Amino acid sequence: MAVFITYASYSPEAVKAMVAKPQDRTEPVKALIEKAGGKLISFYLTTGSNDAVVISEAPDGTDAVAIGMAVASTGAVSKIETVRAWPASDFVAIAEKAAALAGAYTPPGG
Repeated sequence: MAVFITYASYSPEAVKAMVAKPQDRTEPVKALIEKAGGKLISFYLTTGSNDAVVISEAPDGTDAVAIGMAVASTGAVSKIETVRAWPASDFVAIAEKAAALAGAYTPPGG
């Protein structure tokens, strides 16, 4: 399965609900990911430009996007971004493919 990292920011309504009824949101996040056929690796609440970071595995990118859309549809998040992640050892093969393609693309004006 592919690894995905999701960054999210809670909506003001979600923050209000979490303050009114504090709870650990790990299980609902885990249940959603598992329903999509994936696996929760880590779930963190963070400071900075994002409120939460989720690291998960999913069968493919469409599953990861669908998970994000399902959460966004509830209004619980005001911003969500999901990116694909590769272990550094796997990225060597990607760099080798790029090397084989280097020079095949003509940039604009070239």
